[in-house]
Amino acid sequence: MTTAAVVLAAGGGRRYGMPKALVEYEGSLLVERAVRTARAACDVVLVVLGARAVDVWRTADLAGATVLANADWESGMASSLRTGLDGLRAFPGTVDAALVTLVDMPGLTPEALAAVAAHAAPDVLATATYEGVRGHPVLLGRDHWAGVAESATGDEGARRYLAAHDVVEVDCTGLADPVDLDVPPPGVASAP
Repeated sequence: MTTAAVVLAAGGGRRYGMPKALVEYEGSLLVERAVRTARAACDVVLVVLGARAVDVWRTADLAGATVLANADWESGMASSLRTGLDGLRAFPGTVDAALVTLVDMPGLTPEALAAVAAHAAPDVLATATYEGVRGHPVLLGRDHWAGVAESATGDEGARRYLAAHDVVEVDCTGLADPVDLDVPPPGVASAP
């Protein structure tokens, strides 16, 4: 059973003031950190870029990841999710599930990804929970990719699809920090 990580890193970071893929956090770019975390848990890693994709591609160390460009990134996360799921077609018959992570969650750990990935199967949907609240990563079995892609709109991603289906909830409380970086921390200026 092969699980591929899909790192969504295409957004423009309007509230942050710059694309989060280019934000430096504890000595590395958020996108580098997300790819390293994903590589520690999955053999196949796809990273979806969009805003300033060329800058990210030239600047970031994305070794070991397949880079995909989402030309429609401004329409929201759903288009990036579709881009990532479409990119998995390059691995026909070898990937049974996609483990979706977000670039702006530096507290995710390989242990949390592995805990959710342990449920991988073509017909399974699973999500991490933190103190009973659903979060990331999210596992999408191959049988669900078409339905997720069809129902994803704007910045919702798979939320609507997951709400309408049975989802395995994997308690990751204490395994990772589920906080996302929506705005720069106090005292940290964002680049123009």
